Amino acid sequence: MQRLRIRFCRGEEVKFISHLDLMRLWQRALNRAGVAVAYSEGFNPHPRLSLAAPLALGVTSEAELMDIVLEKWSSPHAFTTAVGRQLPRGIEIRQVLNTPLTLPSLQSLVRFAEYAAELETDKGREEIRAAIDALLARDSLPWQHQRDTGPRHYDLRALIDDLWLDDGRNGAVTIGMRLRCDSQGSGRPEQVTAALGFEQLPKSIHRTKLILQPK
Repeated sequence: MQRLRIRFCRGEEVKFISHLDLMRLWQRALNRAGVAVAYSEGFNPHPRLSLAAPLALGVTSEAELMDIVLEKWSSPHAFTTAVGRQLPRGIEIRQVLNTPLTLPSLQSLVRFAEYAAELETDKGREEIRAAIDALLARDSLPWQHQRDTGPRHYDLRALIDDLWLDDGRNGAVTIGMRLRCDSQGSGRPEQVTAALGFEQLPKSIHRTKLILQPK
């Protein structure tokens, strides 16, 4: 068997499909490409595909990571060529690497995710920088997130590793952020922008990087 690690982008065309639909999309593309995907053992076998960190609806990305275990060996180039032809617009393979089968699961290795959040605002650059510095200087930031099951209370500051002003122009600004993304919690870009004092949701959110635990 062989384990391949795929880095792919997820564009505007597919930013509103669910995690389950995305996995089905990949399964169909792999089947059409004739790729022999390995299946798990047990009473309910399923294809051995795993994403590093499922992307929230409405968010685009250039840094999605997925591991696929194959029954038969395939070169990264041949895999990219065959499967790339079967993927819809909005999904593009950027890199394929051979990965040891013995490594821990991909999802268990994720530590941080970086995002670029674009916002429409009349605030000046200095005001935004001051808000970023003030948030980063805090030791904690009690936060509440409303879920279907009720409110969830947590420390938002503990989920923020770094923030920076990435770009700014008339009426709009882009804020970069490195947020925690592991089994203990995951930061949400729209909550961070709200904590910075922006009343409106970001115009767009784009994931630019996933940071894994060093080998």
